[in-house]
Amino acid sequence: MERSELLTGELTLHGRVMPASNATFVGEVAGTRVVYKPVAGERPLWDFPDGTLAAREVAAYAVSEAFAWDVVPRTFIRDGPHGPGMVQVWCEPDPAQVPVDIVAAGAVPAGYLHVFDGVDGQDRPVSLVHEDSPALRRMAVFDIVVNNADRKGGHVLAMVDGHRHGVDHGLTFHVEHKLRTVLWGWLGDLLTDAERAGVERVLAALDGDLGQRLGGLLTPREVEATRARARALLAAGEMPAPRDEWPVIPWPPF
Repeated sequence: MERSELLTGELTLHGRVMPASNATFVGEVAGTRVVYKPVAGERPLWDFPDGTLAAREVAAYAVSEAFAWDVVPRTFIRDGPHGPGMVQVWCEPDPAQVPVDIVAAGAVPAGYLHVFDGVDGQDRPVSLVHEDSPALRRMAVFDIVVNNADRKGGHVLAMVDGHRHGVDHGLTFHVEHKLRTVLWGWLGDLLTDAERAGVERVLAALDGDLGQRLGGLLTPREVEATRARARALLAAGEMPAPRDEWPVIPWPPF
């Protein structure tokens, strides 16, 4: 569907996603299924006082476009039945694929990486794992640059063709380090040439169209912090390790 149709077509709501922490609806625009999150339904967050969740979600999509990895589904701000909000094209995941999982402690499946050990609701020892795939690793690189504070396992959508989409990017772009993610399996690994090229594309775009787009969605300090994170990632040349001053896993992890 053309972007103009998604922006101007009638948005019809089919239901509300429960129990989302902010008002989230599933709807349709001219035959295309979408997610709609009105700004009026956002709950204020003490640690994200600037801007809106909707603007940060759109900013995350803009950075995803600059990476050219299609991490974030098409996302934009438009009016809807409950006022202006974020609208994102729905991507139906493949339930047979499980990119992030909790398994019996130490029972890491082939093709997966171990993240951490803990106990489940019945006090049984378990391990958090995620697949070792280029598509998911690209998402991890994307999260570092946008400073994603909420990469839960449920925010990873496994497509039938093996692609991985990331959703729910309202907690991004903070000027302070707030990376919280379940995708820690590659820490210390060197960036691949393709990953470095993606980060370089973002840096180049920040000096042009991307910088202008983010300027209308984020504060100037947030835009500059994004540039600094991209530069720091390239300079380090490897996937970062967690920092002690901030919880490193979102809770709950799914």
